[in-house]
Order: sequence, then structure tokens, then C-alpha cells
Amino acid sequence: MGYKTILAVLDTPKNAQQITDFSISLAEQFQSHVIGLHAEALATVPLVAPMEIPDPSTVQALQDMAHAETLDVEKIFRERATRNGTSHEWRSFVSSAGYSASSLVDSARNVDLVIAAQGENTVLSESRAELENFLFESGRPVLLVPYILKEPKPIKRVLVAWNGSREAARATFDALPFLKAAEAVEVFSVDPAETRTQSSAMAGAEIAATLARHGVNVTVVRQESDHLPASAAIENRLSDSSIDLLVMGAYSHKRWWEMLFGGVTRTVLESMTALTLLSR
Repeated sequence: MGYKTILAVLDTPKNAQQITDFSISLAEQFQSHVIGLHAEALATVPLVAPMEIPDPSTVQALQDMAHAETLDVEKIFRERATRNGTSHEWRSFVSSAGYSASSLVDSARNVDLVIAAQGENTVLSESRAELENFLFESGRPVLLVPYILKEPKPIKRVLVAWNGSREAARATFDALPFLKAAEAVEVFSVDPAETRTQSSAMAGAEIAATLARHGVNVTVVRQESDHLPASAAIENRLSDSSIDLLVMGAYSHKRWWEMLFGGVTRTVLESMTALTLLSR
């Protein structure tokens, strides 16, 4: 079992090299085919007056700039994939809808894993909002790469943020190829609640037993937050345990990174130091 088809979302020349390198690294590990994907924005010029007509030369200049960016991203992807002998293909789409276009979403829905950049902006731009919507609508697990990680490294230690939800379960099993290959996997619960079927003291035990049957080297850790945000507990655990990959569920809200792990805020993804796999 592995990720046999990987979609690399290459939204800018700035992150194209990083995401391509991470995709190629995973392709080598899982013998995967990599699809490079880029959305070229259809140039538009806002009108100030009702009867104002946009200048065709301005529109064409903007489109030429967008197409030049597409060519730059494609060159980076093709050269690096070819040099590494990676099975690959390139897809680019021109659309006024950007990453929300149905053609891009359809591409994502037919792969095993989507890889995208975290992004450096804490303030969401319109293009970044389109990308997040695309990732949300894909229905596939998304591996986000922190901008501070410039080069791929082996995924040896994994933390599964577990709260017993449907989303957490989905993310855990979507991450199974990583979990089986890792040296150590930790099922981590923060302030686990008492339920009709499970005590807080047993939180994470059953999913850990299931993972162990798959050959995963797994341990269970439960922690009280001491009135700190759950995001802080996760961040501290990532740092203290030298985690390479965080696995967590994304709640079914289009601003999914504001709804992560129940009350966990977008802080986790803004300050992420490890690769993060999200599913919903």
C-alpha cells in the first residue's frame, strides 16, 4: 500500500522547487507517478465606470505575465522530475475561477495524495483563498509542506492528533503508508472526553491497537492542557518529540484550518514546523 499517484500543486515559482522536490522524494519512496498542477489566472481588469472599456493591451500584458509564470513553474517541475527519472506529467489550466475551477478539482479527486505549500502569508490573499477552497473540495488527503522546510528528509516520527472524530479517523487511515514506514508513531490526545463507549483514560487505545495490527510501531499519549489552547499542546509535542509529520482531521468547514481538531485554531498551520497531513 502506498501513494501511487501524487498531485503536486505548484501555485507560484517561489514554491515550485520546494514542492517538486518533496513530491519527487515521496515518489521515490512509494514508486509513484507525479502530476504537476498549475492554475493560470485569466487576466481581468476591474472597471471603474459603468461604460468603461478595459484596455486590450493592458489585459494582454497581464495575461502574458501570468503565462510567463506558468512557463517558469513548468520548467522547474519538468527539469527536476526528468533529472530524477520520476514518472511524471504536467497539467496547467487557464481559468477565471483559478484553483476553484472544476477541471482542477477533478484532477485532485483522482489521486492518492495532494501536496501543497503552507504559504508564508498569515493574511489570506484572494489567490490563497482559492487554493484553500480547492484543497477542501478535493476530498483527498492533503500534505502541507512548511515553508521553513527547504529540503525533504525521511519521515521517521509521526504524531497523530486524535480526538475520536470522523475526520481524525479519516486522516489516520489516509496516512497509513506513512505510519507503516515510520520508526515511531504517537497517538496524541489533549483533554480526552468521557464518552458512553470509552473513558478518557482509554482515549486512543483502540485506534492504536488497530494500527499495531498493520505493523505500526505505535504508542499512546494523553495530556491535560492545563487551560492552554490545544494548539499549544500540539506545538509543544511536535517540538519536544522531534516530529517529522503531524496527522490531523480537518473539520467540514470551508475555512477548515480555523476549525481543526475541535477548538484548535489556525495557529497550528501558521506556525507549523513539521509536514502536516490533513483529511476530512
